[in-house]
Amino acid sequence: MLAGTGVASYVDGLVLWKALLALVVSLALQVGVNYANDYSDGIRGTDDDRVGPMRLVGSGAASPSAVKRAAFLAFGVAGVAGLVLAASAAWWLLAVGAVSVLAAWYYTGGSKPYGYLGLGEVMVFVFFGLVAVIGTTYVQTETWELAALYAAVGIGALACAILVVNNLRDIPTDTIAGKRTLAVVLGDRATRLLYAALVLVAALAVVALAATTSWCVLVGLLFLVLAGPGLRLVLGGATGPGLIPVLQSTGTAELAWAALTTAALITCA
Repeated sequence: MLAGTGVASYVDGLVLWKALLALVVSLALQVGVNYANDYSDGIRGTDDDRVGPMRLVGSGAASPSAVKRAAFLAFGVAGVAGLVLAASAAWWLLAVGAVSVLAAWYYTGGSKPYGYLGLGEVMVFVFFGLVAVIGTTYVQTETWELAALYAAVGIGALACAILVVNNLRDIPTDTIAGKRTLAVVLGDRATRLLYAALVLVAALAVVALAATTSWCVLVGLLFLVLAGPGLRLVLGGATGPGLIPVLQSTGTAELAWAALTTAALITCA
């Protein structure tokens, strides 16, 4: 939302209430996909020997039905906010919203979840990067902006990196559970290199965004200060619980990427 709104502001298309509604949609979808993932992995037994933070269904802290209801409640909130945005911009956005909800559910839900087929990272890049950022810009400006694409690539790369390190941590347990993530397919070493490559892509996206808008956007490269510790852990061979801090540092770096570039886009417009 920050990155997409930064681009909208740069082209004099900022609409604050639409930006806030886009935030509601994105947060609700994020909450929904996490509940849905908790539910689906829990009933499959994937979380029985979990290394990462506690899951509700896997730990028995909540019933599967309660977690499933929470997921659909979150999707409902996203749907209502998205309906208002679509009515104000373009009705075809309803189709984008519907596909987003389906993608959230079938990440680990259904009989053939794509998260178990090595496609999770692709979908995270598409929906948490391209759709989220470009969509946020579009509902405000109702135009297609090249800068929004570069911003989307940067955000998508870091969102994807979070999932990569999560799946890197879970390679041993996912292999036992039959969860064929991209990390399981690639193996430990290649997954670590993929994480580093995604951080590099995010840095290159800052440069591309700056070239398209204003060179003061290069301040966004300071996200590397926050990404650095996690990158060192990944490339240094950290495993299991030792990778959990990388989730936080990568998420913080993603937020910094968005906040710094947005501040630059607003002040240098």
